[in-house]
Amino acid sequence: MSDTIHFYEPRAGHGLPHDPFNAIVGPRPIGWISSRSGDGILNLAPYSFFNAFNYTPPIIGFASIGYKDSLRNIEQTGEFGWNLATRALAEQMNISCTAAPPEVDEFALAGLTPAASRLIAAPRVAESPVSFECRLTQIVQLQRADGATVPTWLVLGEVVGVHIDRSLLKDGVYDTAAAAPILRGGGPADYFSIGPEQLFKMSRPG
Repeated sequence: MSDTIHFYEPRAGHGLPHDPFNAIVGPRPIGWISSRSGDGILNLAPYSFFNAFNYTPPIIGFASIGYKDSLRNIEQTGEFGWNLATRALAEQMNISCTAAPPEVDEFALAGLTPAASRLIAAPRVAESPVSFECRLTQIVQLQRADGATVPTWLVLGEVVGVHIDRSLLKDGVYDTAAAAPILRGGGPADYFSIGPEQLFKMSRPG
């Protein structure tokens, strides 16, 4: 084994000051998930394991590590919203991460405005420039390689409605950098932002 490579088996520990896994697989987009319980209580929470998985139909997903309010609400109602976390909304997004009992409305806690969706009952974040309305397609409990289940659930939803602030559409093309999205890094408090200086173009071969 080369002395220039640090190798470890996760089951035995990484032997480093901080787990590098989250930093290697990153920065990651944030799943800022809005939901409504069967009793009508609003919930808003960020999830750092989030991404898009399909074009047609568009499908997004996030992983809930532990059985949390968002997961329970989505199981009850079959729907949820996703809201773009931007640099301007970073502090509010962070406040919405507060561990609070189910009866607490994180919209109110973070000083955010719930806006009515068009196709689902779960609200969106009015201050966010982009939101998706989603209907649940699957909830998958994750497993280890040996088949044993772990207390993490992958929630997948079909995007049935999209809200985009028109200021982000330049000649009809969505401007990613102009939205100033933030991404989750690997450290305990690390985030990244995107600006036009990070853009480069590369066409697929063939």
